[in-house]
Amino acid sequence: MLVKRSRINTIMAEADALIRQHGFALPPFAYWSPDKFMARKDDAQHLINARCGWDITDYGDGHFDEMGLFLFTLRNGRLDDLKRGTGMCYAEKLLISRQDQLSPMHTHVIKAEDIINRGGATLVVELFGSDDDGRFAEDKGGTVFCDGIRRDFAPGEKLKFAPGESVTLMPGDWHAFWGEGGDVLIGEVSTVNDDETDNIFREPIGRFAEIEEDEDPTHLLVSDYSKWLG
Repeated sequence: MLVKRSRINTIMAEADALIRQHGFALPPFAYWSPDKFMARKDDAQHLINARCGWDITDYGDGHFDEMGLFLFTLRNGRLDDLKRGTGMCYAEKLLISRQDQLSPMHTHVIKAEDIINRGGATLVVELFGSDDDGRFAEDKGGTVFCDGIRRDFAPGEKLKFAPGESVTLMPGDWHAFWGEGGDVLIGEVSTVNDDETDNIFREPIGRFAEIEEDEDPTHLLVSDYSKWLG
């Protein structure tokens, strides 16, 4: 199902307001118009290649309020550096999980990540372990670190995080999350992020939204870069 560009523009404006409400500010390139991005694309090749910027998904389901996520990739390194173990091996994002808005069960093959409640309501993270081949295991729990403190979890256990609290997730930690009692501003600090190939979902769903162009974009999404910037 398609998401209207007008809806994308509204989600961007609402997200920017929530981010500012919690004392964060996005970098200047966040506010470039599509025309300015095209004019600066030679200087902005790292942003384009690293897919830094606005990212809004409904996972192809068409019901953003029930299953979706807002993301802004602030910085992202290179997989080549990660493979060598030197250089820019890290990434950072801001996310917004709305009240009862599901980010569905998934894991990563490469990425390790800290998920941090930066402000707002309670962040709920549901966890499962993996089988020996890294596949979702309904009967397996595991171990994570919450603010650096070891925490064993049972299969399907729902951990809750107040503002300032965090969980470290490793490849093979299957997780879903949502806001409880209101919207949550989330920080993600991770190894290099590859949203095109390193998101493994339990169910066969899409990662990026398909868009109906009913009005001009306020700002480009990372999924717009190939079309607009070449």
